[in-house]
Amino acid sequence: MLIVKILMMKNIVTLLLIFAFSTSLLANIPNSEKNCLIKLYQATNGNNWDNKWDLKAPISTWYGVTIKNDHVVGINLSNNNLVGTLPVEITNLKNLEELNLFKNQISGKIPENIGNLKNLKELNLSFNKLTGAIPNSICELTHLNSLILFMNQLSGELPKQIGNLKELEVVSLFNNGLSGELPTTLYELKNLKELMLSSNNFSGHISWNVQNLKELQNLSLFDNKMDGQIPLALAKLDNLRNINLSYNSFSGTVPKVLAEKDDFDLTMKSESGIAYQLQVTNNAKGILAADE
Repeated sequence: MLIVKILMMKNIVTLLLIFAFSTSLLANIPNSEKNCLIKLYQATNGNNWDNKWDLKAPISTWYGVTIKNDHVVGINLSNNNLVGTLPVEITNLKNLEELNLFKNQISGKIPENIGNLKNLKELNLSFNKLTGAIPNSICELTHLNSLILFMNQLSGELPKQIGNLKELEVVSLFNNGLSGELPTTLYELKNLKELMLSSNNFSGHISWNVQNLKELQNLSLFDNKMDGQIPLALAKLDNLRNINLSYNSFSGTVPKVLAEKDDFDLTMKSESGIAYQLQVTNNAKGILAADE
């Protein structure tokens, strides 16, 4: 009897899996969403993708597309030889939660109305050839958890209302041509864990409000044009493990507790490009008070 019961259970499980698979194939995706995907395929030379889509097959079989409740919620086409530009139609996928196009050859600009993707949690367009500014509408993606745009050719300033993205944990924008001062609202991202802005053209100071970033674990501002004194409030961030501020024009002294963090480098550069070393002090208590 036991063997019979086990066999019956296996058959039931098999039938359930077959039903689930069949249901996914028959998912009734709106034609409007299908057309958006086709626009992406056409605009990025889909016929030459490493993993192509069969446009005549059910969307649920299309590589890198995730469907939930009959809507497209995920697109992950990383390292898939996409060549071309991002079509504006992609911003009509209102239920999209993930857009990952890492390591392709996408050029042109990020669509200005990307803020239409109100449910987006992860945006990864890194390691492409994108140009232009980061659209201000990106600050309307209030559920965004990760903003990953490193290794492109982006320019301009960070959107001033980036502080609206209260759920942000990762901001990774290194190796671009971004400039200007860091927006004051950046220091309102209390869930931020990684802030990676190295190898850009950022200028100005680090605000003492950096102490608000209690969850921050990794901070990299390496190779920018920032100056002023390094806020000693950084030493108060208990979760901060890795910090690289080198090859800027910071001045003053650095408390030993901060200099001993992983990746900390005391090497700075003057406006004329001459390298110099910051001094380390053991007397952190009095210096820290100066930030308050």
